[in-house]
Parts: sequence; structure tokens; C-alpha cells
Amino acid sequence: MSVRLLFFFWLCVCGQVSAQQSSPKRELRAVWIATVNNIDWPKPGDYNPASQQQSYRQILDQHQKSGMNALFVQVRDAADSYYAKGATEPWSKWLTGQQGKAPEPFYDPLDFMIEESHNRGLEFHAWLNLNRAVFKGHANVTSDHISRQHPDWMLSYDGMKLFNVGIPEVRNYITQIVVNLVKNYDLDGIHFDDYFYPYRVVGQVLNDQVSFYKYGAGFASIHDWRRNNIDQLIHQISDSIKVHKPYVKFGISPFAIWRNRSSLAPDGSETRGLSSYDDLYADTRKWLQMGWIDYIAPQVYFHRDHRLVPYKPLVEWWRKNCFGRHLYIGQGAYRMNGENGWEKADEMPIQIRFNRMHPEIQGSIYFSSRSLINNYQGFQDTLRQNLYRLPALVPTMPWKDKTPPLPPQEFEIKRQENQIVLSWQMPPAAVDGERPRQFIVYRFKENEPIALSNPAKILSIVKASQLSYTDIPPARGNYRYVVTSLDRLQNESYGVMTDVELQ
Repeated sequence: MSVRLLFFFWLCVCGQVSAQQSSPKRELRAVWIATVNNIDWPKPGDYNPASQQQSYRQILDQHQKSGMNALFVQVRDAADSYYAKGATEPWSKWLTGQQGKAPEPFYDPLDFMIEESHNRGLEFHAWLNLNRAVFKGHANVTSDHISRQHPDWMLSYDGMKLFNVGIPEVRNYITQIVVNLVKNYDLDGIHFDDYFYPYRVVGQVLNDQVSFYKYGAGFASIHDWRRNNIDQLIHQISDSIKVHKPYVKFGISPFAIWRNRSSLAPDGSETRGLSSYDDLYADTRKWLQMGWIDYIAPQVYFHRDHRLVPYKPLVEWWRKNCFGRHLYIGQGAYRMNGENGWEKADEMPIQIRFNRMHPEIQGSIYFSSRSLINNYQGFQDTLRQNLYRLPALVPTMPWKDKTPPLPPQEFEIKRQENQIVLSWQMPPAAVDGERPRQFIVYRFKENEPIALSNPAKILSIVKASQLSYTDIPPARGNYRYVVTSLDRLQNESYGVMTDVELQ
């Protein structure tokens, strides 16, 4: 037996292209877990903490089996909270049955969810609704709710109360909500969905003209002012995250269309539908250009033959307009439950394979959790048996961190009958102060090229607390094992390698 320290760039050269085409080694594979109206979790009427915890574990186990590597969990539905530390908004009614009521017996759902996710090697992104203060049909809020404390901050629209983001104090309030979460919890990301200004409803008027007259000096129209309000808020949140924990990712999942070229917008997409820029006042393309967000996940919930918004042309537009930031596609898994145009079971798999043809597209987020678990059109089976059968790492973000961790130390190997036992020691911190969060174990046959780019060679991705791995090779022969380190942002170290003969 021999042990050799090898350079990662040499190890990963061979086999890179073929592995990328079939199943990329790096690809975000994520799912939204919606809590509003108990869509995904907790179960409706389940206010027992032990039962909630067990249900959440079962959800995670399902998605882990399906090859997911990240979760986007809704922790703020309507100016409420699913967390305790630093919370200034009341407990959610969908968590305990009554807004403002704490879990009994007490537990901190966010602490619990993060720990369970990280134990399974899954990134955890806190998903917040930005604009909603009082949900439609749920006007019975606590006396200390922000809508009661600051009715002057509210806009009434379609039976809801919405935050008036044209007021500077409102933008500061929402930013502070994010800051409290980032400071108090071990989050991997902060995530907002598509709700900025409200989707238009016939017969409804958004009464923010008084605020426009007060704060809109210099703007030619209320529409430009509204867009600028959202711009300021996104920029402010971005800067605040970087101040407190620069490694925390910040991203948005907007409505699919930025602008339509058919609406005399030459930079827009070949689509004809509602647009985030013109209808929701969200200039999502600008946020990428300015580097305010780390990724965008447009909700392209349309099939390939859609008359107004066909999947491929819209995705093509986004990949040409992501400006070096990550582009994930929001996939409408719920559509497969009998909606028109989604009758064929191969529609979603074809979309995923199309995404993989373009390096600018770095993965998918599925809405929502229950749609995958319910296995609509057999899609969960397809993920497990085909598309996500091999593991994948989360894509790196070099603008946030490009320093890899140091490789494992004191690498040893022992043969025990038909088992191979690998062990190593935690390396010291890298120059940026980071130690490994995980280790990757690879196995190759004696004459195979050492291609770390091939996910088929990954035996396991283990937690940093696990400093050994036991393998039972499929047959006798000579094998090579490689172990590398991963840091928080999934930068991979050089590898250490050893040969072993199993007779």
C-alpha cells in the first residue's frame, strides 16, 4: 500500500466532458418547502412539536433519497415567524394554530430544521415572503402585529394587507428581519419569492399615491418610483447580509418573465405574458447586473409548447442574461398533477436534460415538496433511478469564496477481510480560516483514470465529524481511494490517494 498527495486540478482533468453531459458533478438540486396554508409542512392541524419534527424528518429523508442537496424552507409567511431567536414578529398560526402562540412544549423550529438538514448534507435557505403582512382571509392577527402597530405602513389590496415598501422605514424594517435571521442562525442562504408589488387584480387599486407624492421627487412616474423602491430594498438587504455573514447566499425566485420583447422592450424575451418588471415592479435583470444577488431562480412553470411562454425560449433568454451569477430554474412540479400540457411523463425530464446542455444553468428548484413526494407522473422515481441517481455538489460561488480547504491529514488505510477501512485527520484551517465541513470519498479501479469530475466515482459525502469510512468493494482486485475536503461553500481541496489490493 502507498499514500500519495495529489493535486486536485490534475485529478479532475480526465472524463470531465462525458460526466458533465450525463450527470454533472455540480448542480443545485433543491425543493421549496412551503409553510403558508400548511402546503407542505407542518401538516394541517398538526400542532404537536414531536409530530411536526417527525414529519419534517420524513420529508428530508424523501428528498435525500431523491438526490437533493438543498432546501428552501418558508420561515416568514405573513409578517410572522417560525423561529425564536431575535424574532420581532409573532409565531405563525400555521405552526401552532393561533398567531402569537409559541410551540408547546417549546422548541425552535428553525434551529431544528437547520440541524436536521445539515445532518443530511443539505443546504438550508430561509425563504421569506417580502410583501405580505396579513394573508387573505386571515385578518385575526395579534395586538402587537406590525399591521396593528403601524397601520400607516400598510396597503390594503384584494383582501390582504401589504407592506408599503415606498416608505423608507418599511424597507429598514424588512431588512432588519433578515439581519436578525442571519445573525442568529446557521443559514446557508436568504431567499425571497416573486411577491414584491402585488399581482394585479381587476377592480383593485393600489393606493400608494400619497407615499409617491411624499417620497417620489425626481421620478417621472409612479411606476419608476415603485421599481426604485424594490431596487433599494434588494440592495439594502444584500449589503446587510455581506456585513454580517458574507458567506450567506442571497437570491430571488421571481416570476418567469423579466420583460416581453413584444412590449417594445428590445432586451426582453420572446414571450407574451405578465412581466416582473412592468407588472410587479421587480427589475430582476438589474439585480444580477449589479451583483446584488448571488443567484436567480425564475419560476419557469411552463411546458415546452406553451402558446405564450414556451419553456425553451424563455430559459435561453435567462441563460444569456445571468451576468455570471448562478441561474437555477424554478420547475413547476405541481403542474404534473393533471394540468393541460403536462400529460406526458417525459415533459419535466426533457426540461432537466435541456438545462444540462447549458453551463450557465446550474440547477433546479422544484415547487413544491409535496408534488415530488406524491410522485406526480412518476417524476420522483425518475429522479431516483435516472436523473439524480448520482450525487451532485452545490455549485461554487467564487465571488463569495474561492479558497479551497486543506486536504485530509494523516490518511491511512486498513484491510479487514473483505472490507477497506479508510481514516484521516482533520486538517488545520486554510488561509481564510475555514476548516472542512464535509469530506468526499472516491473509489477507482486500478487502471481507471483518476477523474474526480465523475460523480459515479463518489462513494460517500460524509460530515466533518466523521473521520473514517468503511467500504466493501464489489469484487476482488486493486483499487485506488481518494479523499478530499469540502468547505461551507463547497470548494473542494486537493485529494489524498492510496492504493490497496483486495485478494
